Amino acid sequence: MSIDTVISFEHASIKVEDHLVLSDVNFNVKKNEFVYIIGKVGSGKTSLIRTINAEYPLKEGFGTVAGFHLHQLKRKEIPMLRRKLGIVFQDFQLLNDRNINKNLEFVLKATGWKNKKEIDERIAEVLSKVNLGYKGFKMPHQISGGEQQRVVIARALLNNPDIILADEPTGNLDPATSEEIMIILHDICKSGRAVVMATHNYNLIKKFPSRTVKCEKDSVMTTNLSEADLDRLIQNE
Repeated sequence: MSIDTVISFEHASIKVEDHLVLSDVNFNVKKNEFVYIIGKVGSGKTSLIRTINAEYPLKEGFGTVAGFHLHQLKRKEIPMLRRKLGIVFQDFQLLNDRNINKNLEFVLKATGWKNKKEIDERIAEVLSKVNLGYKGFKMPHQISGGEQQRVVIARALLNNPDIILADEPTGNLDPATSEEIMIILHDICKSGRAVVMATHNYNLIKKFPSRTVKCEKDSVMTTNLSEADLDRLIQNE
């Protein structure tokens, strides 16, 4: 495995409890790489992401994420692995009883940050990266859905992760706002992180092309989608 590889699966079986979702999974992701995971609803996209995140254990085959071996991972190691990951969900999962700054402060304190000045500086830094440096005092319900998703991306960046996992991050957003989120995610990738994004929005893939991994018929395959392929998928949605 290359030293640039941050995610690697070899002959892995992705299971939810005892139900086999994907078999003989083989693929790698390198740092600086943006990879889409595509497939129909129920094809295993989210299960694959949750296996990368160690939410679902890997019991068959081999998997390595950010230097951690999923097939040998101990429960006490899971928090250490997750500090190497930033997670962006479709549903924002923000705490509605506190403002944006306090949402981010909560995550930092939960992951061991104690110095108030360093916490404030880090919050300002990540909000600036997503163009929300002036909205930290707002409550989640006071900002738009697109702005809430940018807060979620800022939250994912707090601990300077190696990998961003994004599960349908534009699923609840309008097309223009979705494109804004994609620009931010691609900029994050250019800064040296791997970004793995599950999506069924083929219009976005067409506008922001990158390597694609497809979940289909209980298997995973790497594919390069042409514009004609994407047009066909868009028409069949």
